Amino acid sequence: MKKPRYQWKNQPAVALENDVTLQQAWDKLNSQQAQQPFLSSHAVIAALNQLSQGEERLLIAHEEGQPVAMFVLTPAGSFQWRTFQPSQMPLGVWVAAKHSTLEDLARSLLHGPIGFCLALSITQIDPLIAPRQADTPDSSAMDYIDTAWIDLNSSFEDYWNARGKNLKQNMRKQRAKLELENIATRFEVLTKTKDMAQAVAQFGRLESMGWKEKMGTAIHPDNPQGRFYRDLLEKASLAGEALVCQYLLGPAVVAMNLCLLRQGNLVVLKTCYDESIKSYSPASLLREAELQLFFKEGLIKRIEYFGRMMDWHSKLTDQKRTLHHLTVYRWPMLKQISAYRQKKAIALGECA
Repeated sequence: MKKPRYQWKNQPAVALENDVTLQQAWDKLNSQQAQQPFLSSHAVIAALNQLSQGEERLLIAHEEGQPVAMFVLTPAGSFQWRTFQPSQMPLGVWVAAKHSTLEDLARSLLHGPIGFCLALSITQIDPLIAPRQADTPDSSAMDYIDTAWIDLNSSFEDYWNARGKNLKQNMRKQRAKLELENIATRFEVLTKTKDMAQAVAQFGRLESMGWKEKMGTAIHPDNPQGRFYRDLLEKASLAGEALVCQYLLGPAVVAMNLCLLRQGNLVVLKTCYDESIKSYSPASLLREAELQLFFKEGLIKRIEYFGRMMDWHSKLTDQKRTLHHLTVYRWPMLKQISAYRQKKAIALGECA
């Protein structure tokens, strides 16, 4: 009998926090992909501590005795699993060696270490990490969202001159109005560990003034996502990878971005602004100030947004790519049944 390519180990996801060797293996694999700071072991541990359901499993694939892939999976219904994917994490939580193929790993997972499984979904995949492959009889990929990025490979003047006329005019008008009304402005960047708790609390106060408070999704220092962001940013700051940008009108903070920085790549995790200010666009003022500084310093080479591409993204960049989901099925027939159900649901929705 042919020996399986991958030998898997299945254990509770909390094992990652308790085993330094596993953390080192995770970070080594992450470094072979896109080296995303939000997929570092300490970021995953923070997410598991604050945002998990407690049923998550850590699946570790070995090849010739060496770990080549690690997935955090969570149940997704009867005999179904998916990657751990809280909304605060931009991508599904897994890492793998560069030579490994995601489809092969997913099939191996499906038929082995997680028990009897009918379907396994790998969510929110970045094509820079795992390019989308053609569908097969037992697999299907589905578009998730377009996401934008900015390459900072010129001067700010060249970049800004290439932007649209309306954006540049709007920003000139806003700055002129602020000057006319004698409103002092200030842009700040926070990177120190001691500042992270206060920054998250301030971010929560801004969110609580808008629609997210009404929806019950605003950050608070004592709710799970507030604790997650504080833990994440404090630990990242110890490695020089946390960066919080804030824009002030007078003494008041009116816009903020929570970011992670690694090897010249800045990831904007979360953004908010004071929605009560109607005369100006605090978020736009913040983004312009950020870009001016980042171009000038030259330390940041790329800004990644990872959220759904919005109109304001398209004003700042024309660069985008599509994140996708991958689902593998135990038998091709299950894929056909799933496709039929989706088609029927769409038809019923249209009729309604």
